[in-house]
Amino acid sequence: MAMELRRKLCIAVAVFIIVIEFASCNFVFKVQHKFAGKEKKLAHFKSHDTRRHSRMLASVDLPLGGDSRVDSVGLYFTRIKLGSPPKEYHVQVDTGSDILWINCAPCPKCPSKTNLGFSLSLYDAKASSTSKKVGCEDDFCSFIANSDSCQPAVGCSYHIVYADESTSEGNFIRDNLTLEQVTGDLQTGPLGQEIVFGCGSDQSGQLGNSESAVDGVMGFGQANTSVLSQLAATGDAKRVFSHCLDNVKGGGIFAVGVVDSPTVKTTPMVPNQMHYNVMLTEMDVDGAPLVLPPSLVRDGGTIIDSGTTLAYLPRALYESLIETITARQPVKLHIVEETFQCFSFSKDVDQSFPPVNFQFEDSLKLTVYPHDYLFTLEKNMYCFGWQIGGMTTEDRSEVILLGDMVLSNKLVVYDLENEVIGWADHNCSSSIKVKDGSGGVYSVGADNLSSAPPLLMIGKLLTILSTFMAVAFTSLERPLI
Repeated sequence: MAMELRRKLCIAVAVFIIVIEFASCNFVFKVQHKFAGKEKKLAHFKSHDTRRHSRMLASVDLPLGGDSRVDSVGLYFTRIKLGSPPKEYHVQVDTGSDILWINCAPCPKCPSKTNLGFSLSLYDAKASSTSKKVGCEDDFCSFIANSDSCQPAVGCSYHIVYADESTSEGNFIRDNLTLEQVTGDLQTGPLGQEIVFGCGSDQSGQLGNSESAVDGVMGFGQANTSVLSQLAATGDAKRVFSHCLDNVKGGGIFAVGVVDSPTVKTTPMVPNQMHYNVMLTEMDVDGAPLVLPPSLVRDGGTIIDSGTTLAYLPRALYESLIETITARQPVKLHIVEETFQCFSFSKDVDQSFPPVNFQFEDSLKLTVYPHDYLFTLEKNMYCFGWQIGGMTTEDRSEVILLGDMVLSNKLVVYDLENEVIGWADHNCSSSIKVKDGSGGVYSVGADNLSSAPPLLMIGKLLTILSTFMAVAFTSLERPLI
């Protein structure tokens, strides 16, 4: 994870999106867990986090598949449609990055097969009647980039580099993205929207040969280049999305649009951050307070990231947390795979171990129960999902990263318009209600991509690639945090 958290992402691209008054279109995506139905070693989950570190309308529904349990599935991916005629692609959905990119033909170094249960597809611009090359004169490319950074003969291009030296590069394309718009209670209909995305012609490292390869990555970060911002800029959606990850039955809910119910209490996002940072004020183990690093409290160094499987803490806080938990329920710990603290136990963990509480600004509380932070390695063998992160910001302030381990079985809302994040305990196998711009309120139900019809797209927000992806434009390169 320390490697993940120092990962750098450099996107050589210029960005310009004119944000107009937002309507409220609601959309849904179907998502499948990357490791669904497979036996995976603990190292696979740690390495995942390491590689990752009326048209005024309705909402978008993105059906969900898989689950977020470390001892089961732990990851999700979704399907989207691009081009005319629309063609399906399986992509990772990532809150830590800001562009959508797809493997494109020709691509000799792109992965040709995957063990995830579907066939990989290369986007072919020549096969789509609506595809357009994004040139150097395009606002998308010219607003931020230096005037001499784009070569007219090549067009607007991108180059992404990860800390494990995996890369993706190619040109930007403008084409239709087809999503499922919410049209009634538990009903959707297709809505096409022109967007700009990266057409990846060269991948290397894990992106080129991973056995669990997908067709690309869909960024749901805060920048104007993200799919969410592009939909909002055209009036097709609000810059609000939510997810409810079911780690009991699998699947869940992911929706773009305003949530009407359940009611969610929120906390302010820390401004001017590249990730979804919030201000943690207190932390306790069933009432026993823990001492937080002063820099973490002062600088708002707690990041909410649905693309990370586990939860990562500064070393001193991690050690204090484990010590306090095991003081309440003594167990004999041993190390598994050099990083996980595990123990034998035959009783009900929820009856025996204490809950862990996070208190955020504006009195928003997040409770993590034993069945969330403990996972089974084998029968009567449990491991802690808490991990030592070793993350710091550029000015050496310490950082907490809260992944799906603590976000599961809660409706989590990211409201970029009002710059708040919130959550509420919720049965993620049930439904939520979303509101459109005309005042209509509709139900969006849970789904599981592994058992859903192949043509639907509803989804969850989970990254399978890097959890921490700091974006840098043109020649600017910044540390991950």
